[in-house]
Order: sequence, then C-alpha cells, then structure tokens
Amino acid sequence: MSSDILNRVIELAVQIQQIPAPTFEETKRAEFVSTLFEHEGLESVFVDEVGNAFGKLPAVGNRSENTKPLVISAHLDTVFPAGTNLEVKRDGEKILGPGLGDNSLGVAALMGVLWKLRERKIDLPGDIWLVANVGEEGLGNLRGMQAVVERFGENVQAYLVLEGLALGHVYHRAVGVRRYRITTRTSGGHSWSDYGKPSAIHELAKLVVQLVSLQLPGHPRTTMNIGKISGGTSVNVIASEASLDLDLRSEGQEFLAELISVVERLIQNANRSEVRMEAEVIGERPAGEIGPSHPLVKLAEECLREQGLAAILTAGSTDANVPLSLGFPAIVLGVSTGGSAHTMQEFIDTKPLAQGLEQLVRFVEWVWK
Repeated sequence: MSSDILNRVIELAVQIQQIPAPTFEETKRAEFVSTLFEHEGLESVFVDEVGNAFGKLPAVGNRSENTKPLVISAHLDTVFPAGTNLEVKRDGEKILGPGLGDNSLGVAALMGVLWKLRERKIDLPGDIWLVANVGEEGLGNLRGMQAVVERFGENVQAYLVLEGLALGHVYHRAVGVRRYRITTRTSGGHSWSDYGKPSAIHELAKLVVQLVSLQLPGHPRTTMNIGKISGGTSVNVIASEASLDLDLRSEGQEFLAELISVVERLIQNANRSEVRMEAEVIGERPAGEIGPSHPLVKLAEECLREQGLAAILTAGSTDANVPLSLGFPAIVLGVSTGGSAHTMQEFIDTKPLAQGLEQLVRFVEWVWK
C-alpha cells in the first residue's frame, strides 16, 4: 500500500484528535469531516439533525437498480471532557494521544479507504455512504447510529463500522447493555446530634455491597460496573442524597434480563419509611448478532487471512448494536492495533495500519460479490 496514503491517514487522525469531541459536543469535528467530504468531491454531503456527517461515493459503471449501498461509519465522539490535554507524543512506530485510537483513527480511515479505492481506480457496483456519526460513547446511547439506521433501514448491502484499535477482531455479536442512575434520598441531619438517622451514602453503600456480591456467569459473559458515585455535602453531615451510575452488560439477552430483575428487586427492597431509592434508566443498547457462517463474517475472515492475520470473532457494545438488533447485516472491523483506550496513555501502532487499510479496501471491493 502506498506509504503516502498511510502517512496521510496517520496525520489526518492526529488532526481529528486535536479537535475536542466529547459526547454531545461533536459539532466542530463533524464540520471538519464534512469539509473533508466536500473537498474530496463526494456527493450529497450534509450534516443531519443529530450531528452526523454524510458523504456519498457514487457507483461507477453498470449498476443494477436493485444494487444496495454500503454504509461505512466511524464514531466522532470521545470519552474525554472539554479541556483535556490532547498533546500527541511520537515514539517510533507508536503515537500516543487521548482519543487517537478511539476513534480518530477510525474516522481518518474513512478517507483512507476512499483514497485507496481511487488510487487503484476500483469501480464499485454500488454507492458507498461514508458517515462520521455522533453519540457512540458513554451516555450517547448510540443516538447517532440510530439516526443512520433510521435513514437507510434494511436497504443496505451492509453496515460496516470502523474502530481504530481492533485490527484482527470481527465484531458480529452485539452485547446488550442497560445503564441506571440510582439515587437515594433521606432526611439527612447532623452527624452528632442526629446520629442514627439513615444516611443516603450509607444506604447506597449497602446496595453497592449487595451488587458486587452477585455471582455473574462467565458464559455467556455478563458484567457489572459502578462507574460513578456522588453525594453528600460535608464530612459532618448525614447525607440526604447520593447517587451512582451502574452499567450492566451480557452477551445473553436472557441473562441480562435476569440480572436487571435482580438489581431492580434489590433497589425496591432498599426502600422503607425514611429511605427512598429510585432507579432511572440512562442508557440502553440492544443485543443482536449475525452468525459466524454469515457471508459478512466469512468475508471479513478472508480479508484478514489475506493480510496474514487470523480473525478473532467476538462480541462488543458498538454502533453495530443498532442494525444487528433489527436483523440488518452489520459488522465491526478494526483499523490498526494499539492500547490503553479511554486513558491519557492511549496509543496507536502505525506499522499494522497498512494491513488494516488493505483489509478494509478488500472488504469493500468484495462485499457486493
């Protein structure tokens, strides 16, 4: 693969990474990508009502009216709040920078695929829609991908989702997710004179002990995480309010439903005359899958095999959850390798990028066959 294209993709990934894009604040990054689409001469370039950037590479040559488009997407948003130091450091074949792999490299790869198709003068029988979407991380609740799927529905050859740090992995199963904000309220009081009155923090802590004591199955893999706790006003005040954010996941929809039932029962049982505990659903990601024998999975395996890589078939919580849950063909492929995602030490490896882009180009070239 042309080293010029590889270098352009790397430098573009850094450019994108330098534009802050916390979930719900992706506007500037979407505008940047939309301008790229226009500069590259894509058709029907626009930003939709939720902030997704679209551009179409039209089919060339003979095309049947029934040929469906391929939708290639990569999420714009990051987990890092506004004001985060986005300094990039280069260390040989490694580049470090928060959000660089997840998912600035994925977004840059949209252009890398386009550039490579044009370099090779590959004529495709169907349109390609490139989409840089919002709302994949955190409480974005996949709202960007929901809008994409509402626009195209089942009228696609496939949904191909790009992730920067997952080269070699083929995500064909969507992990179901339910997220809660659990809030406890009491009358509160003074830590000395009102000692004995229930504390919202203490009550919440009791719930935490119960939650982490639950035995979760390894198969299907099921997880639970308390990612945030807040509450109280001072060290000598019996807290009148406290809350936590809870993330529940499972590869098995039935197991997730059972875990949800157990958690909600624990919350309900915590209520009594002086204690009020409530749970608000703050996020939900539907489960779904295509089987390992599905043509998309087999194609992804073949494209990786051609690059000397063995495919790892796996499950995850990604933008592909939306189309997979509706029974639409969808898959997630990685662009390169790296590590420490969602930390300030996040990094990408530049050497495997050639293999990553090549597998994507081959996938796009063969997906209509």
